[in-house]
Order: sequence, then C-alpha cells, then structure tokens
Amino acid sequence: MLGVRDFDAFTPDNDPYDEHDFGSFKAAGERMLWKIDYYDRERRFGSPDPADPAVTTRVLTIMLSSEY
Repeated sequence: MLGVRDFDAFTPDNDPYDEHDFGSFKAAGERMLWKIDYYDRERRFGSPDPADPAVTTRVLTIMLSSEY
C-alpha cells in the first residue's frame, strides 16, 4: 500500500521510541491506520529481539481508523 510506504510524518509525539511502526494515510476518502508488530517465528508471542530477522516475523495490519 502506497500510504504505508510513503508515510514519513514521524515525530517525537507519534513515534516516541523512533520505531517507525505506526502511521496513517487517506484512501478513498477514508482515514486508514497501519501498525507493524513483531512476533516470534511461530507468531505466538512477541519477538525476543525485533531487530533480528532470524527470530522475528513482522506483521503489518491496515485498518479503517473507525475500527480502532
């Protein structure tokens, strides 16, 4: 989704940990939210080390802001 790829409005207020894992964009007149979560390889628990792709599966969720 281009809205996720092109999002670059990260600030200390909306990205306090400088992770760049949450944002928003408009599509078809709707405000959309996106979030990247970091799970273990089996996607059952949080990753023990999100920076290590050998133990991490990243999951992108995109939703209407009204669903949040």
